[in-house]
Amino acid sequence: MKILLPLFIILIIAPTLFSAPCETVKSLALPNSTITLAQPVAPGGFTPPQGARGAEAFKGLPSFCRVAATLTPTKDSEIKMEVWLPESGWNGRLESVGNGAWAGTIGYAAMATALTAGYASTSTDTGHIGNNANFITGHPEKVVDFGYRAVHEMTVAAKAIIGAYYGSGPKYSYWNGCSTGGRQALTEAQRYPSDYDGILAGAPAIYASRLQGMQVWAAQTVHKDVASYIPPSKYPAIHAAVLQQCDAMDGVKDAVLEDPTKCKFDPKVLSCKAGDETSCLTGPQIEAATKLYAGPTDTKTGQQLFPGLQPGSELGWNMLAGPQPMSLATDIYKYLVFNDPNWDYTTINPDKDFVLAEKAIADSMDATNPNLKPFIDRGGKLIMYHGWSDPGIPPMNTIQYYKKVINTLGGQTKTANSVRLFMIPGMNHCQGGPGTDKFDGIGTLARWVEGGKAPDQIIASHETAGKVDRTRPLCPYPQMAVYKGAGNTDDAGSFVCK
Repeated sequence: MKILLPLFIILIIAPTLFSAPCETVKSLALPNSTITLAQPVAPGGFTPPQGARGAEAFKGLPSFCRVAATLTPTKDSEIKMEVWLPESGWNGRLESVGNGAWAGTIGYAAMATALTAGYASTSTDTGHIGNNANFITGHPEKVVDFGYRAVHEMTVAAKAIIGAYYGSGPKYSYWNGCSTGGRQALTEAQRYPSDYDGILAGAPAIYASRLQGMQVWAAQTVHKDVASYIPPSKYPAIHAAVLQQCDAMDGVKDAVLEDPTKCKFDPKVLSCKAGDETSCLTGPQIEAATKLYAGPTDTKTGQQLFPGLQPGSELGWNMLAGPQPMSLATDIYKYLVFNDPNWDYTTINPDKDFVLAEKAIADSMDATNPNLKPFIDRGGKLIMYHGWSDPGIPPMNTIQYYKKVINTLGGQTKTANSVRLFMIPGMNHCQGGPGTDKFDGIGTLARWVEGGKAPDQIIASHETAGKVDRTRPLCPYPQMAVYKGAGNTDDAGSFVCK
């Protein structure tokens, strides 16, 4: 008697039944590539490289085939990548994970999370070692690798390796990245629309030429002179004043602003009355804080050149407006705009230097093309998200890009079928803060791609000491979570997206 298995069961168990021995993958011949490692890893047997973050993510990993490769699309390229392949229980999908800042390392912790969820996972160092700008001078091809080429080359190689191991490539491919990883996400959608079926792009650093200029300008603003500097000891007072004025505007007093753009906070309310104290701001400090909210402007026309930070971000101002400028931002100007390692960040002139930066790096590092039609026409789905309290990448930059996408694709209704943006109240850069910063972005994206269900909300949570103490729906922009007027304000069920 023959036993006939349903097709969906066959699809689930097929990767386990037909996977090749891990070691045989090393003999796979790929263009401009060398596979340097193909090694089975026993359950819990992975030892992360020294310095790798997220040690908790490596505990309890299932058995997998670890494949490492070096990609050389140009003579000056040396792109390191890894692919982790579940030995059993593969869900038939690829999840590629992005980088942060200058990259320079493989995202092992994010790969571990994806592997545990049943995905084949891949990541790259983007063609250099170390999260710094040391690779730039004299290596223009490495700059291109970092800017966009490495993630595409990694994707192509990863799919081939998956096919060699399981006998077929992934049925669905997803990208998951935030910050630089968010820029990589949109770079993939814009430049290589056939690489991924679904893309999750968080806090995307997509307008790198002006973003890095704004980040340098923020440091210049508070270091205009000694009097302009706002010491971190004053951040809590500014943040408290913002909450006092605006927290209740959304109907719930919870230390989170649902829509900070409605908060018209004026730092003058903290003007010192009797000497300089941590609870007040001096005149020069008020001027500096006002500029941080406003963003850099053209000195002749007054036009905003890049968005400023939002009310609610104050506790994280140390990122851009602390004792030292953000090194990634100054490195862009030192090594790619002015080619002068001694360039002084306090001399930046947004009127002129932002234009110079666009000429120097826009082709390789900006990802601002709003025409996502090729990606969408083949069924691609894109979820973008950004924390309203992000102190490093102004969230309005993402909103401005999203609006350009809407205009390019023919309006909000058409766009919503393929692209959605979720702004996260109270979340800092990619994570953290008093907002509900934990949510299943990839799961939501996969359900949209594979089931056709567009997300009308995403339930997110906030944790304190590892325990969930608040849930809240994240709403597709421009909607926001509105309290129903009854029920626990820490329960998502008490809110509706409007």
